Parts: sequence; structure tokens; C-alpha cells
Amino acid sequence: MAATTHANASLSAAPPARTSGRYRWTVCALLFASTTICYIDRQIFGLLKPTLDAELGWSQTDYGDVVATFSMLYALGYLFGGRLMDAIGVRRGLSLAVVGWSISAALHGVVASVIGFKLARGALGLAEGGNFPASIKAVREWFPQRERALATGLFNAGSNIGAIVTPVALPFVVAAAGWRAAFLIAGALGIVWVFFWLRFYERPERQRRLSEAELAYIQDGRTVDKSPPQSWLSLLRHRGTWAYVVGMLMTSPVWWFYLNWVPGFLSERFGVNMMSAIGPLVVIYLFADVGGILGGWISSRLMRAGMATLSARLAAMACMAACTVPVMLVSGASGLWPAVLLIAMAAAGHQGLSANLYTIVSDTVPGPAVSSVIGIGGFAAGVCGMFVAMAVGRILDATGGNYMVLFIGAGAAYPLAVAAMALILRRTSPPSMELL
Repeated sequence: MAATTHANASLSAAPPARTSGRYRWTVCALLFASTTICYIDRQIFGLLKPTLDAELGWSQTDYGDVVATFSMLYALGYLFGGRLMDAIGVRRGLSLAVVGWSISAALHGVVASVIGFKLARGALGLAEGGNFPASIKAVREWFPQRERALATGLFNAGSNIGAIVTPVALPFVVAAAGWRAAFLIAGALGIVWVFFWLRFYERPERQRRLSEAELAYIQDGRTVDKSPPQSWLSLLRHRGTWAYVVGMLMTSPVWWFYLNWVPGFLSERFGVNMMSAIGPLVVIYLFADVGGILGGWISSRLMRAGMATLSARLAAMACMAACTVPVMLVSGASGLWPAVLLIAMAAAGHQGLSANLYTIVSDTVPGPAVSSVIGIGGFAAGVCGMFVAMAVGRILDATGGNYMVLFIGAGAAYPLAVAAMALILRRTSPPSMELL
């Protein structure tokens, strides 16, 4: 194991190597695009909640159960998708995932019942579970350690761009062609993306468009890890695995709550319809974009200043977690825009924290196991998210749509998550692959 250890402390303090070429940012752009499409497919459902409730006669519990089905299958998709990416590689693995979720997204346009949406939503979750394990593995392959959090923040910004583009475009698509057409169009976007992915993506050492100087920069200080794939059970011995799992368990269900219920909250509390929701949702996810990039930049900047890798990650996460606490006050907000700004700050905090949370995996586990560990954490978060979604629907039905306890829990989750991760990683020195 020692032979595969990254020299994290020395890398964080070492001056950046000279680089010639920026093809790695083309890879980042492709990952950004896949994440954007992923969230377009996902966000449509949340935005159409008032329409589906009215047209199909759904209760809050019905809606929550459909969301829970997505979360459960998304968990399985994360778990087995991560293993798939480690087994067959990112190029083929992510292609299969995107084709799968594009077909599933289109299926939403041809079903009408709760069970039909559960099937389509579950298939979507199963395929979308491969996106982040593949993307994190690609970032590890294509970026030196000092740039990984920034690259992760940039591609993860696609989740917010998807969440911005969708509310802007959806009302016009629905007005022109109906809500079913929106799902069919979303499905077609992924098929187009696969063409560009297969044309432009390959591992760095096989990419003919990459200059030798940039390849040397990417591989600067990296030890080639030729260890065989590890079992899931053996991966649970790594402190980094547990830190990531705990972070995902405590934060991802909150993010899915924002995606799935904020449009409904704005509609029920402030009378916001699909068209008037454009401005508030754009603001929320623009803040989230800035937060994701800022969180990655903070840890990269601290590493360049000489801070040890995991200390920099945790410091950045603590800063971003502080942005989420004021969301506890949303239910008492006097108007639409104060509520929107509180939710926007929380969204920014989530994305900034996530940029570093995902990167902790590539800092702390062997390279061939990165996607598998991402899958384990995503599986745990998805299972938790399933129960959270079911609980949210039932809480809202039981309280007549009172969101107060939900936003209080959302605001408390992030500081507690950072504290728990710091406790798990406190003995990890150097910040490498220390075992429990």
C-alpha cells in the first residue's frame, strides 16, 4: 500500500510545474456538459410538480414516493456504476450511463400513472448514478492533485447550469408542445453528447491531441498504481471512505430536497407559477455555481500556500458549510426574495462543500478504487435520500405544507457533516491512504 501512496503533503507545498497546453480543460468541459444534461433530466420533474399534481391528481405522498424510487435506484446506480467505471474505464462506462439515462428521461413523456413514473424515474436514477463516479475518476486521471478540487467544482457547476437552463426553457417548451415533449427533448440531448464524448475523450497517455508537456504536468508527482481492484469490504478499511460516506449521507439528501421541493415551496408559500419561478430559480442556481467554483478555489489556494491537502479540504468545507446555516430561517421569511436569497446561500454552500468532498476520495484511496468508493458513498446517500423523500412527503401532508422543520434540518446538516469528517480524518497523517 505504501508504494501507491500519494505524496500529498509535498504536492500541496511544491510549486506548480510548468504546463503547455490546456486539453485537460476540454475534458472538464465534457464532464460539465454531461452533468448539465443529467440535471436537466432530473430538474424537469421537480419543476413540473404543480402541473403533475393538478393534472394527475397526486398527493404530496405520491410525489414523495416517486422521488424516493429515484433515490433508491440512484443509490444502486452509484454503487454499481462506480464499480463499472473501475472495471471498463470512463470512456465506455460514462457512454453507457448517458445513453441509459437519456432513454429513461424520454420514457417520462409516455407514462401517465404513479407506477409508470416510478418505473421511469427509477430507471433514470439507476443510469444517472454512473455520472459522478465516472467524472471523479476522469478528474483524477486528467488533473494533478492541486487542480482536482477546482476541476471538480467546475464540472459540478453543470448541475447548477442544468438547474438554471431548465426553468428558463421549460415554460416555453410546455406552452408550445406540452410537458411530455419536454422529457423527450431532454432525452435527445444526452444522445448528442455521447457523440462528442466518444470523439474527444481518451485516457491522457492515449490521447493524441495532448502535448507531451501537458501530459508531464498532469502526471507531475504521481505514482503509477498498478494494484488490482479491491473488494468493497476492503475499501471500508480506509478512513477516506468513511469520511466520504458520512459527508454524502448528511448532505446529498438535503440537496435533493432543494431540487425536488423548492419549486413546490415557492409555489405554495408565495404563489410562484412556472413562469414567475424563472427569476428565483436562476438566482438560486447561479449562487450555487459560484459556490461550487469558490469552494474548489479555496482549497486549491490553501494548498498552494503550503497547507496540507486534507487540512485545506476541511477548511474550505467549513467555510462553505457556514453559508448553509441561515437557511433555517426560510420558513419565517417575510417575502419571496429574502427566502430565495437564503436558499441561494445554502445552495452555494452545498456545491462548494461538494467540490471538496468528492475530491477527498481521490486524495485518500488508491487510484483503481476511486470510482468504487464514490459508488459506496453515493449508494449510502441514495438509500438515506429515499427515506428522507418519503418522510418529507408525509411530513408535508401531515402538517398542511409546513416546511419549517425541513429547513431547520437542512441548515444543521452541513456543519455537523464537516465536524464528523474532521473527526474521522483527524489521525490521517500524512493525508494518504491510512487504514482504520
